[in-house]
Amino acid sequence: MKENSSELKIFIPLQRNLLKIILNKNKMKKILLSLTFVVSSYVVLAQETPIKEASVGVEYGAGVVDENSVERVYDAEMLASQLNESNREMNDLIIRAKVTNVCPKRGCWVTLENDANMLMFVKMKDYAFFLPNSIVGKTILLDAKATYKTTSVEKLKANAKKAKKSRKEIRAITEPRKEIHLLATGIRVVE
Repeated sequence: MKENSSELKIFIPLQRNLLKIILNKNKMKKILLSLTFVVSSYVVLAQETPIKEASVGVEYGAGVVDENSVERVYDAEMLASQLNESNREMNDLIIRAKVTNVCPKRGCWVTLENDANMLMFVKMKDYAFFLPNSIVGKTILLDAKATYKTTSVEKLKANAKKAKKSRKEIRAITEPRKEIHLLATGIRVVE
């Protein structure tokens, strides 16, 4: 009987250890399966939609209403003359302008040509869409909200320092810069 009890004393801990190993393997399988699912979902969802090349008629974002169906289409100069210190914001605008620059990494912003010697900077609302590099030089229509901003000399100099501009370039900054920031919901290439 003593032999049986000693065998039993050895057998019970072995059974417990074996049970722990089996349970841990099941936990490990669940963890690995969950991890595999999360990683594969991320890979599938993280793939970006290719951006269409800029050619006449191509639309980005929510699109833009037809030029003929709106009361007024602003050009860059007309918009610059309407926005100022006293009138800082205009909503639901249709603007026609030529693109001069685009974000080289993702196409998340563009600048527009204008004769008002003012920066016209366009961002896409909620980063809902991006533009290709081929949009530079194209004339676009955009549906946007416009905001007039003035950047102080101090801020401009601080930005220039961050951008590692030369001391000469930084000293040349003597006046605040007037800017128009546009938040676009849709863009169409027209020329």
